[in-house]
Amino acid sequence: MKYAFLVLYIVLLVVVSFVASKKVKNLDDFHLGGRSIGPWLSAFAYGTAYFSAVIFIGYAGKLGWNFGLAATWIGIGNAFIGSYLAWRILGPSTRRMTQRLNVGTMPELFAARYGSKGLKIVTAAVIFIFLTPYSASVYQGLAYLFEGAFNIPFEYCMIGMAVLTAVYLLAGGYFATVLTDLVQGIFMILGVVAMIFCLLNSFGGGAEALSKLAAIAPQNVTVLGPDPLNLFWLFMLTSLGVWGLPQMVHKFYAIRSDKAIKTGAIVSTAFAVIVGCAAYFAGAFGRVAFAEVPIDPATMAANYDMIMPQMLMNTMPELVLGLIVVLVLSASMSTLSSLVLASASTISIDLIRGVFFPKMSDKQTKRVMQVFCLLFIAISVVIALGKNNAIVNMMAFSWGTVAGCCLGPYVFGVLWKGATRAGAWAGVIAGVGVSLALAFILGPGQAPFSGCMAMFASLLAVPVVSLFTKKTAAQELAAAFGTGE
Repeated sequence: MKYAFLVLYIVLLVVVSFVASKKVKNLDDFHLGGRSIGPWLSAFAYGTAYFSAVIFIGYAGKLGWNFGLAATWIGIGNAFIGSYLAWRILGPSTRRMTQRLNVGTMPELFAARYGSKGLKIVTAAVIFIFLTPYSASVYQGLAYLFEGAFNIPFEYCMIGMAVLTAVYLLAGGYFATVLTDLVQGIFMILGVVAMIFCLLNSFGGGAEALSKLAAIAPQNVTVLGPDPLNLFWLFMLTSLGVWGLPQMVHKFYAIRSDKAIKTGAIVSTAFAVIVGCAAYFAGAFGRVAFAEVPIDPATMAANYDMIMPQMLMNTMPELVLGLIVVLVLSASMSTLSSLVLASASTISIDLIRGVFFPKMSDKQTKRVMQVFCLLFIAISVVIALGKNNAIVNMMAFSWGTVAGCCLGPYVFGVLWKGATRAGAWAGVIAGVGVSLALAFILGPGQAPFSGCMAMFASLLAVPVVSLFTKKTAAQELAAAFGTGE
């Protein structure tokens, strides 16, 4: 029975891919869905891209073990900072500016807003390079669960996911992505509700589960947990960091109207509350399920990434386990498609056409983008096959570097006319420089702190440098902001 949901899910994806392929006529359709995506589809696309296998496998297990119930604060931050405030503060300005400037990627936005081709090239390279290990962490997290649930070898799991991602993404592009995200989002909501119910029931009910956790680790049932400072870094990285991630911001380019953004903000926030908080809440009970962190038989070392898979294997009925696996598969596939599309479009539009072949037609650009979709998927799988045992660190480093690069130039670029080209360059250099320097000095274990420092450096550098450098020409500001803003 546990295969029933998996088969149903795959069939639905194939059907949606076929339907979406009929809607894609040009590059704009493939990349942005014709800029006509409604609020519900956009909100589900945003939410499902936000929460991947890394959340359910890496983050929920490790952070639930280390921070207990306080890890749920991260889910709350993801909902109200990463979702609601992002939509309300950035969504309208981003939609209007990208349509005025006729751009479809973050590097294109930077080039048009700041009048700098070099800025486009550098940010495109950073996005492609550092989103690759992020994608690899998603493949790896999901493969752990599949291996345990279906006894399918790790390598076969990742290859199967890669093929499935390639099929529906290449067939229908962004339109296929948002349609499948709606399907995936429904599976995710059903899955987390079933997961929480069955998990607590396996421990004797909610009150009994909390009592057991309090007896085992009293500090893990306090409001801020045993380590509030490190909890804060993770809260900020995963909540504010999404404001600078291209695959998330991309949803604002394609949405239909400002009115749709208001609806999308509410739907995406509700989705994040249900899915994000449930994941971290479930992870807190890892200490009830295990006396020690599970040992990875491949390395014979303790592996936090195995807490959630093994706990789910031990507590879920077979039918619910099948639904849970599809839940994590849904979360991962949507994130993967967003990552692949963001990276492939960056290379194809911003570098290949934008720098080397400016006369390339839309049809040719679409073909090149499809090739780079396949290449990005292949590279991510190769990295994931290395079985890095620190999924959380790998994701946090990638997330922090890309967010550090883009956050300041993007936020100030769409909200403040005073942001200058020199300020944007300062934000990119400060964000990437701080992330790489701290990763070298502090090591991968401090990736959340390093990522936050990179983000803060980018946000500080842009306004400070902008105040003391040459202002943007009035006609360029009018093109970006419109004459009435």
